[in-house]
Amino acid sequence: MTTDDPVRAAGAATGWADLVTAVRGCVACPELAASRTRVVPGEAPAGAGVLLVGEAPGAQEDETGVPFVGRSGQLLDGLLGDAGLRRDQVAVANVLKCRPPANRKPRRAEVTRCRPWLDRQVDLVDPVVVVALGGTAAEWFVGPGARIAALREQGRVTPLLHRGRRLLVTYHPSAAIRFGPRGAPLAALREDLAEVARVLAEVAR
Repeated sequence: MTTDDPVRAAGAATGWADLVTAVRGCVACPELAASRTRVVPGEAPAGAGVLLVGEAPGAQEDETGVPFVGRSGQLLDGLLGDAGLRRDQVAVANVLKCRPPANRKPRRAEVTRCRPWLDRQVDLVDPVVVVALGGTAAEWFVGPGARIAALREQGRVTPLLHRGRRLLVTYHPSAAIRFGPRGAPLAALREDLAEVARVLAEVAR
């Protein structure tokens, strides 16, 4: 069943499975609905203490319907493992659920139309920590003009809150790949995921 009203459909979803079904029928963005291969709703293992939020699906995600399975996903999996976090124990979603043509940056109107889906995902997962990966995700949570470096200087996890949940803003794995193994984004991402693991361990005591 298709829907062009994410606000109504997301609000009616009583659980993750309901939400996934509704997201897969979304046609609120005609260009994205016409060009996509698959909608990529995201993944949410039961009891996930972390929700990772990226920008939008890429080519491989569009083919498989699974988030973060390309080069960025492989790097992310490795960094999660280094921090003691297993990929199958964290929830993963994107600001947009459909791949923008040619991997272009999401348009503001698309982000606005897609917003109810992620809003509902945050509530359904109810994570201890939300991790915004990259500028688009940072702006979704913090507002226009969000700057990752400046937000990280504020102390990473604790000072930033999203509806009472701890929020960490960090670099997207694609930035870590782009700047290389000695670049600042990779070092920051590794450091920030280790901080997430520390916070989870603290909460579990």
